[in-house]
Amino acid sequence: MIRHCVFVKFRSGVSRDERADIYAGLAALVGQVEGLLSADFGPNISPEGMAKGFHDGFIMDLADEAARDRYLVDPAHQAAGARLVAALEGGRDGLMVFDLKVGD
Repeated sequence: MIRHCVFVKFRSGVSRDERADIYAGLAALVGQVEGLLSADFGPNISPEGMAKGFHDGFIMDLADEAARDRYLVDPAHQAAGARLVAALEGGRDGLMVFDLKVGD
């Protein structure tokens, strides 16, 4: 399984409602993109103070690397991703992605 971890820096003017709407658009991809198993979204709640400005994020679990690759090029993902990037500080500079292989 691939755990697709995305950390974001929203622009200061992006409301909680707009963030929730963006996340809802991404969550709607579960079941729409083959192999996209789950998605969880929310603010960073770590007390360590090491977020480096990435105060929000989400994790998507995908069945395998092939599912991840399908997800990346899926038109619905690209549209939802474009909406996310438009709401970020510095566009793509307000985004960090880390894919982690879990299990065998």
